[in-house]
Amino acid sequence: MKAVLIDDEQHNLDNLKALLAQYCPQVEVSATALDAETGKKLLYEHQPDLLFLDIQMPGQTGFDLLQSLSHYDFEVIFVTAYDQHAIQAFRFAAVDYLLKPVDITLLQSAVQRAMKQRQLKVHNQQLENLMHLLKTQQVKEDQRIALATTKETRFVRVSDIICCESSNNYTTFSLTDEEELLVCKPIYEYEDILKEYGFIRCHQSHLVNKKYIRSWKKEYGDFLLLTNGKEIPVSRGKKEEVKKALQF
Repeated sequence: MKAVLIDDEQHNLDNLKALLAQYCPQVEVSATALDAETGKKLLYEHQPDLLFLDIQMPGQTGFDLLQSLSHYDFEVIFVTAYDQHAIQAFRFAAVDYLLKPVDITLLQSAVQRAMKQRQLKVHNQQLENLMHLLKTQQVKEDQRIALATTKETRFVRVSDIICCESSNNYTTFSLTDEEELLVCKPIYEYEDILKEYGFIRCHQSHLVNKKYIRSWKKEYGDFLLLTNGKEIPVSRGKKEEVKKALQF
């Protein structure tokens, strides 16, 4: 894979280039840039398969650069210092990011995922979803989340998710149209990013969207009855937290 690296600090570029050469020989670094303007020219000139992009740079940020492009026919791995707002957006859009200093194992995994995605498509829908999220500051009712199944990445409105149920490292999403999506990630990956959208962790294995809770049943233990007919258990340890979230 041909790659372009953009970071405003030369030592970061040198370090990443060395790591790629040693641990990711399938990646050929075509060019590097210290600012977004130069980086944009390199993208048009080299037509890379993969872009490693810093976010916080003087002048234009990495997001500014991407928003100035008309299409995304390459994969992106963001390389950044810790930024909670940005990371939340990355997780919603299911795009890869690495925190500085770069961990070798995570770098190799991100490159492998990028190669797999590159083989599947030319147009980067995840990145487009991220840019749409950042550009429009979507209202919560219209917010979409990227859910990666074994066959595809689906972009689902958060408001259409009724509940999530975990099974080891997989999570099943139940939707309002009665469809169920099996996603290749554990439920804890979604708890933080969905809680501000009204989702409640009522049990170790369950997240529920409180707008779809019909009642609290106490016949044989504590259960939440959802509008789709599912009965979701409320664990003893989560009982008070769920009551507080439901305001009763």
